[in-house]
Amino acid sequence: MTPKIMRQLWSVVETAQANTLLQLDDATLVQWLVKQTKTQALLDCHETDFLSDYVQSRLSLIRDIVDERQCY
Repeated sequence: MTPKIMRQLWSVVETAQANTLLQLDDATLVQWLVKQTKTQALLDCHETDFLSDYVQSRLSLIRDIVDERQCY
């Protein structure tokens, strides 16, 4: 996964509505984040799979960031 794709993913996390992200279950959250990132970057199937695995492995961090942002 390129640094550009990684930046785009974290940009999606930062700009998405916190309530929306927190209401999604894990599988749906992974799918939603991958889909949103794919709209900003052309990804081949390997990059999409890697991004999906990466998001899955970072779900706790993503939820913590979103939850913290919601408090402000």
